Amino acid sequence: MLKYIIIVALGALSFGMLSSFAKIAYGQGYTAAEITLTQAVAGSVILWAIVAIKSVKKDATAFEMNWKLLGVGVTMGISTYTYYLSVQYIPASLAIVLLMQMTWMSILAEWVMFGKKPGAAELLASALIIAGTLLAADVLHGLPAGFSITGICLALFSAIMYTLFVLLTSNLGTKTPLFVKSALMTTGSAITIAVINMKSLAASTQLDFGLLKWGGFLALFGTVIPPVCFTIGMPKIGAGLSSILLTLELPTAVFCAHIILGEEVSALQVCGMLMILSAIIYLNLLKVKKQSSVVVLAS
Repeated sequence: MLKYIIIVALGALSFGMLSSFAKIAYGQGYTAAEITLTQAVAGSVILWAIVAIKSVKKDATAFEMNWKLLGVGVTMGISTYTYYLSVQYIPASLAIVLLMQMTWMSILAEWVMFGKKPGAAELLASALIIAGTLLAADVLHGLPAGFSITGICLALFSAIMYTLFVLLTSNLGTKTPLFVKSALMTTGSAITIAVINMKSLAASTQLDFGLLKWGGFLALFGTVIPPVCFTIGMPKIGAGLSSILLTLELPTAVFCAHIILGEEVSALQVCGMLMILSAIIYLNLLKVKKQSSVVVLAS
């Protein structure tokens, strides 16, 4: 059991470190468009290679093309691009805090789209997340260092698109093998990023080995390792514990931003992040409890 917990945790940790390394790449002259496209293309190539290898081993060279999953890659691509773009304007630690708003956004989206009215617990958790965000953003002491309306709007828009991505993927392709599903969505993401940035990419003079190095690195830790870890570990430990472990992405991103980028993080900001983590963990524990109750009633 412990082994699988560590595996899932490693997947979450690999996600959390991405924004800091992307910001280092920006310092070397690369743009968000170049980085995200190279990451998506490299990720697609690696994932399709894994699909091909697994197909050969199983002597099954064909699979059913799910065009809807390819389309879901649009939300994935926009979310990734706008998130990476946001860290050009605001600290990486603030960007990840804003991305975490997708938790209460998901509750709101389920209410609007599916009529699933939130209960008192969900509303309380959402309020805690928003309050924690205000503390984490350090707005009580005035405008935080690195404050940028553009960066904040980009990070929040990324959270909105990530919310749509999560809602769509949870209801589509449930019978599609995980690596095929990931490959299709990543391919859709690459196409979307290329279309959005067609003009700037065509005029780019930075398409070199250094960009390929950064794209491959980010693809490995953001596109390949997490799905592998989640595929191995999640079925063994269950969705509830897995969801809680995924919250490690927030402290990892903040820690990396502090250690690697030298971003300052105050005690008040840490308290705000702990509030956000506590609210997210509480929501997931509540889901586990509800699922357990349903199983007991059904038996």
